[in-house]
Amino acid sequence: MKKIFIFLFLSLTLNLDGFGQMRRYMSQFNQFQNYFNPAMTGYEGSNLKGFVRNQWAGFDGSPQLFYMSTELDFSEMKGMKDPSLVGKNTTGVTFLNESYGAFVDTEIQAAYAARVRLSRGTNLRLGASINYMHSRLDGNNLTTEQANDPTVAQYLNSFGNMSTIDFNVGLALTHENYYIGYSLQNANRGALNFGEVFVDRKPSVSIFQSGFRHTVSPSVSIASHFMYRSQIDLPNHFEANVKAILLDRIWVGAGHRVNYANNFTFGFVHQQIKFGYTHELPSQKGYLLPYATHEFILTFAFWRKYGKSNENSLVIW
Repeated sequence: MKKIFIFLFLSLTLNLDGFGQMRRYMSQFNQFQNYFNPAMTGYEGSNLKGFVRNQWAGFDGSPQLFYMSTELDFSEMKGMKDPSLVGKNTTGVTFLNESYGAFVDTEIQAAYAARVRLSRGTNLRLGASINYMHSRLDGNNLTTEQANDPTVAQYLNSFGNMSTIDFNVGLALTHENYYIGYSLQNANRGALNFGEVFVDRKPSVSIFQSGFRHTVSPSVSIASHFMYRSQIDLPNHFEANVKAILLDRIWVGAGHRVNYANNFTFGFVHQQIKFGYTHELPSQKGYLLPYATHEFILTFAFWRKYGKSNENSLVIW
């Protein structure tokens, strides 16, 4: 019964003109700069990152997301001093797998970014990425409403597989105390696809992001982040979070996704390791499923250590 209910709910939240087009959420979106904006690849240096999001935990068939990425700053690899300022090129690869309802998406994204130094602490970054997505439709899990749709009815009690290649572009202005960026995802609108085409076109997505960090005292800093997304087939989306960073080692914070969810987060860093946990609760439009969402993130910095006390420190966002 729970599975039936969740599939009904997902069918209402999906774009009915293009199945499988559900907006992807990450409460601590600021931890995934390179995914949302290729220009931000390598912003926090070279690292390996893993992430798990278990949405509506305890609910059978609930959405689950697994994410892994690696970013490489070429100037760090060469051992250059102060690479975040003098370096010019970075690259990154992202792997993502998400299941929701009758769909399973597997996504691989390869990004490249270049930066131009504007002043002692400011860089202009430009980036682009190529994105491959494979979507699998399990016709055994279609809802009654979806089964009556002529586009996907042919997959009832069978499987469909579709692959898409697309492009993302972005630019950003970055500083150790702030960043402002814009990116365009699905720039080609999914025109290059093959397999069973059960999604005609993918809408382009405009994303605006910004973040600001303020030092309150030698042991306390405040970081705030904002993201606005716009696409033609879904309502405009805004979310923000703020956190206190203590001794550049521990953070605690909260966030809000307008009309949908609140979240609370904490984490810590030690040497080259950064770990974070986020607990998300639905609000207003998300009230139909009063189940918590859990997010876990683990980051390993290859060459630099976190914390201001280290000569080659990273700003912790």
